[in-house]
Amino acid sequence: MTDAPQRARPAVVTALSRMPVTLSLIAALLLTGLIWGGLWTPFAANPLFDSVAYGLPALIEGRWWTPITGTFFVDHPLVYLFVLPTFAGLAYLEYRRGSLAALGYFGIGQLFAIFASALFLWLAAMLPWPWAQAEALVLDVGPSGGTMAGIAAAIGLLPAPWRVRGWLVLLGFSFVTLFFWGSLADLEHAFAVLLILVVDRSLRIQRTTVREQRLIAFVAVLVILAVELLTLLVATDGPFGHTAAAGGSILDVALDVVVIALLATGLRRGRRWAWIWTIVLGAINVVTGTLLGILTLVLGSDRIDGPIGDVNVAVAQSAMWLLLLVYLVWVRGAFRARRRAQLGEPPAPAVDDIKAALRSGGGGTLSWMTTWDGNAYARTSSGFVAFQRHAGAAIALADPIGPPESRHASVREFIRSAELAGLVPCFFSCAEETRRAVPEGWRSLVVADDTIVDLPGLEFTGKRWNAVRTSLNRAGREEMLFRMTRLGDEPWGIRQQLRAISESWVGDKGLPEMGFTLGTLEQAEDPEVRLALAISPAGDVDGFLSWLPVYAGDDRVRGWTLDLMRRREGGFGPVMEYLIGSSARLFSDEGAEIMSLSGAPLAHEYPPDAGAIAVLSDRLATMLEPVYGFSSLHRFKEKFHPRYETLYLLYRDESDLARIGAGLTRAFLPDATLRQFAGTGLDLVRGDRG
Repeated sequence: MTDAPQRARPAVVTALSRMPVTLSLIAALLLTGLIWGGLWTPFAANPLFDSVAYGLPALIEGRWWTPITGTFFVDHPLVYLFVLPTFAGLAYLEYRRGSLAALGYFGIGQLFAIFASALFLWLAAMLPWPWAQAEALVLDVGPSGGTMAGIAAAIGLLPAPWRVRGWLVLLGFSFVTLFFWGSLADLEHAFAVLLILVVDRSLRIQRTTVREQRLIAFVAVLVILAVELLTLLVATDGPFGHTAAAGGSILDVALDVVVIALLATGLRRGRRWAWIWTIVLGAINVVTGTLLGILTLVLGSDRIDGPIGDVNVAVAQSAMWLLLLVYLVWVRGAFRARRRAQLGEPPAPAVDDIKAALRSGGGGTLSWMTTWDGNAYARTSSGFVAFQRHAGAAIALADPIGPPESRHASVREFIRSAELAGLVPCFFSCAEETRRAVPEGWRSLVVADDTIVDLPGLEFTGKRWNAVRTSLNRAGREEMLFRMTRLGDEPWGIRQQLRAISESWVGDKGLPEMGFTLGTLEQAEDPEVRLALAISPAGDVDGFLSWLPVYAGDDRVRGWTLDLMRRREGGFGPVMEYLIGSSARLFSDEGAEIMSLSGAPLAHEYPPDAGAIAVLSDRLATMLEPVYGFSSLHRFKEKFHPRYETLYLLYRDESDLARIGAGLTRAFLPDATLRQFAGTGLDLVRGDRG
């Protein structure tokens, strides 16, 4: 008799089993609140409060146990709503690094926050500083020093660039609450966060990308603006004194909103002028705040508040400007972007340079698309990168051009050049080799599968080739003519038929012909592009294909990539199978190695565990199928039994996807109007309803 198989535990239960310290601390906090009534009545009014609460008075009076006992009490029932969620950071830390690490960070962070705050207030209270003298008499309870340390340590475990962004949010929260509300708890939070910042050293601003350095400056400027607006509406009482709501100058704030919004936008784009004027504005605010602080000490705040607004607001904001100034000087190299700056090294390459590089050094199955109109080129130290600039994104097309050993350098140089120009870099429809060349931490998204047919020894024999063989035999019976040619070599009548077929195909879509990786007859006019025609006995063109060269280097073509596929309505039925099969035979006889049927966008076959990416791709493919037929095209290409090579979109992180998506839309449909987009959307809705 065998034992019954054990049922797998749910993922949530498994995760919770790895967080005993966090769960125990939460349980102790709730149990303490239940026993002493803190869950429903303010504990600050309880006679026990003075005996268990920590702070400078408790330490001076010798209540050494209070840093431990005070950790498990909360002063008001509503505060539980804020304290309990802060354990999420500690839970993540314990899940990733274990219970001992979580307990250490919590315990040391809590004790350091309590003792460092007490020491700071003991020293500061000796000065004529009313805030310090008042807070030195305050007692506090709660575990927030330890949980803030846990949050800070958990942020240090996040992948780049979210680590820097998490630190930015946490430091911003800590210092804004300290500067403008300044309770003892806010001081403890700041010390706990600073402890982890120093010990873990997980925030390394100068090791972040140029884009991240600009983003930090952008957010910091907006935080200063938000604080200025907030102090108009909410009373504050921080280290710089008390401010009443609406205590600032409305005219001054309105002017700052306009100026700071312009500067923040310029900083996000890395503009030098925005950096200079932010330095000037920050210096003015720092000098003004310093002078007002001196005047307040000499004359008193009552004599200078009236003419200029609330002096405490100005002093607090000048402290924030000082922090921003230090940061801007530290990362000054990130702000050198010029509008419409040329990417890459001079001189700017021309399309003839790209074609020459492809002929001499070879390229991938999509490389010839980089020679099409609409592409710009960045020269690197050992190659070229073709790209298009749309919606603030620099979208590199296919793989870098040049020797294979230069790909890593070309990728890094293009990224650096795009970021310095204030653009979002990404690579579209590139191969696995380029994916391995991008910086660590970059994301990848599958956009298509390149369908490649190996030509040496190709024979249309066996059951699996029935569809292709049947089309070839039927074409022979119906006396169809196959001709491999070039568009420029065809007479006017044939060219007009090709244009009529293309215009009819475009007219059915509601949107203009797509570009970027999908060509038109204009691209087929290139003398290096070949055209496969299927001509009926009556002289009509029933269908045609265009084939792009795939160079192997040394001016040798090793294969061909399918671009255009067009058929005449009412013509020979299996014309596409006939054209592709006939082309494959011809290319094989000529000694070509491969024939690429290109990739069908949004038609990748994802594994079962692909997750949200697969779901999103499948939904988009379903929506666009009535318009462009990506999935049906993918199924059609399977008749030729190709092997698949994955094509990727490579990008820095998820926050870039909005601009990349807008850029790709314009790259693929540069001439589409809003009316055409709206009309196609209505067609999709009607089709879905049907």
